[in-house]
Amino acid sequence: MDPVNVAQVAGSAVAHDLSIIRLFMNADWVVKSVMIALVLASFWSWAVIFDKLIRLRRVRGQAERFEEVFWSGGSIDDLYDKIGNAPRHPMDLIFVAAMREWRRSTAKGLRADASLLQRINQVMQITVDREMERLEKYIGFLATVGSTAPFIGLLGTVWGIMNSFQAIGATKNTSLAVVAPGIAEALFATAVGLIAAIPAVVAYNKFSTDLGRYASRLEGFAGEFSALLSRKIDERT
Repeated sequence: MDPVNVAQVAGSAVAHDLSIIRLFMNADWVVKSVMIALVLASFWSWAVIFDKLIRLRRVRGQAERFEEVFWSGGSIDDLYDKIGNAPRHPMDLIFVAAMREWRRSTAKGLRADASLLQRINQVMQITVDREMERLEKYIGFLATVGSTAPFIGLLGTVWGIMNSFQAIGATKNTSLAVVAPGIAEALFATAVGLIAAIPAVVAYNKFSTDLGRYASRLEGFAGEFSALLSRKIDERT
């Protein structure tokens, strides 16, 4: 066979042996387990990322539309009658919780005083905390993936290097053909760990900032609504 053809065949064989699929299929069961766990974590992270992106965009838009209606000068009683039975987003729920406590107290003939305002503030704060807890669901998973995926990938790296040394010891051969597969498996496991971790860390930081801003927005609305109800109480006394 022509030497050039032999080199081409050898080169193509090495390339084939070091392909991603071949690396995974030839990997030790520990390295395979590491890779599968990281891939699953990456898929779940992206599912959480897309879900939070869509949900946060939706609730911000709903909050803007609600505030436009709320501060348009219309009656808050009419607004409550309109949305009281079907609140659709966190700001709706805060408003409905406060108005429900207001109406229950006035319907029972209780005095409109500081104790009523305190109860209203309490139910609004409880609603804010509950809704933020729902929005923050699975955010901790992103933090966990971001902090642990590189170390899980490192486990695969260490194991792959151990396999390389074992192959060298068994064959007493330090050629690239003996060492390359184990080193490639090791580096591939590290790469998968980084691929899983980097988007999770970036998304976690972004969502933490966005959720903090949204929580401040809800608390700001609750404070403004409390001040409005406080004025109403003062007018009645």
